[in-house]
Amino acid sequence: MADTYDYDLFVIGAGSGGVRAARLTALGGKRVAIAEEHRVGGTCVIRGCVPKKFMVMASDFAHQFETAEGYGWTVEARFDWPEFLQAKDVEIARLSGIYAANLGKAGVDLIHGRAVLKDAHTVEILGKDQTVTAGKILIATGGRPWVPEDLPGIEHAITSEGAFHLPELPKRILIAGGGYIAVEFAGIFAGLGVETTLIYRGPNILRGFDDDVRAHLAGEIEKRGITVILGCQHEAIEKTETGLVNVLENGMRLETDVVMFATGRVPHVKALGLETAGVELNEDGAIKVDALSKTTADSIWAIGDVTDRMNLTPVAIREAVAFHETVYRDNPQAFDYEAVASAVFSQPPVGVVGLTESEARHSCAGEVDVYVTRFRPMKYAFTGSDERVLMKLVVDAQSQKVVGVHIVGPEAPEMIQLAAIAVKAGLTKAQWDATCAVHPTMAEELVTLKEKQQPGNMSAG
Repeated sequence: MADTYDYDLFVIGAGSGGVRAARLTALGGKRVAIAEEHRVGGTCVIRGCVPKKFMVMASDFAHQFETAEGYGWTVEARFDWPEFLQAKDVEIARLSGIYAANLGKAGVDLIHGRAVLKDAHTVEILGKDQTVTAGKILIATGGRPWVPEDLPGIEHAITSEGAFHLPELPKRILIAGGGYIAVEFAGIFAGLGVETTLIYRGPNILRGFDDDVRAHLAGEIEKRGITVILGCQHEAIEKTETGLVNVLENGMRLETDVVMFATGRVPHVKALGLETAGVELNEDGAIKVDALSKTTADSIWAIGDVTDRMNLTPVAIREAVAFHETVYRDNPQAFDYEAVASAVFSQPPVGVVGLTESEARHSCAGEVDVYVTRFRPMKYAFTGSDERVLMKLVVDAQSQKVVGVHIVGPEAPEMIQLAAIAVKAGLTKAQWDATCAVHPTMAEELVTLKEKQQPGNMSAG
């Protein structure tokens, strides 16, 4: 019987997904508690998307000032790192407080502490001598940065989470990694005037993105003054009196003030007591779940980055809604991961939705129409800048549906949200073309692309 438990639902992890699931379930009349070992809000609000976007916006002003001079403005600017950090921390605290307040308004009991599974219906709050039982348990503990712990000198490096709290802005930084976090922070520090080097072991940045996007962005960030070293990684980090020496496998020795590793994130499953509750991990170390987010234990579910399905905040929220509908409203729902848009807040930013050209050629039996344009944004007409926008449409040649949209350039994340509606709806290239352009805008290129890229003439950027 449900009354034999302290709660109907116990959620471990008060990030975006966990909070949404807890609130919906409590508003539905169930007894709900949620435990958080750090601050309410999780990775996105506290140490991810939100503070990072503030840093992106702060760093982009330098580029805007340069552009302004071409329009006749004389700009004298000074950046104060401690002042920015204080403003950022005040806003993050406010947002965290809103999350906590909304939980309380919904009737959710918020427990500050690390919750560990004792069995399939019991959790212990470490350090509080508190044990709680629940009819159902939802794990939403997210992910944590991964670093190569066996690398000599790794203790001298920081992760992206440490970058939010540097006591002073360094003069030189080396960022290891080629994913979106590494690329975003490279743009942030370069924009703030830091001598920035990005090193990645692969052949190009942003593995998994469209090849044209990868090549184009690599060239554009170098125009912003970022040194990009590909096909190389660390052998060691050596601390000296003047800084940190990055010993690279290609023989280079680069001294910087800060070394940041953005080499991926892993599900936060360590010491959660999963084995005692019968919760299994998959081969990649994430919690194994079915299409309805149920684990291998009948009373336990998991959502968000801890399942390593699609690690995006809006996806975790949608998984939370699907969990609530499935478990508490007798309306089984599995989130549809197809055509989910995403953005990289690099400088310039990236917006993508749907299939890359390579993916489309595999799924569409090789019959793909590709439309690509590269042009200088109107904004830079007076500045002499050679920055270029990339826009690319990938079309299934048989059905003529637009199956992929890829944009690199100013406001790309804003454009891709609306493009995603069309891709999700399965609109054809003819329907895109029938949409009248808004002029003068960059976005109008999305509905005026007419020339197909010829096979064998695929530009690498």
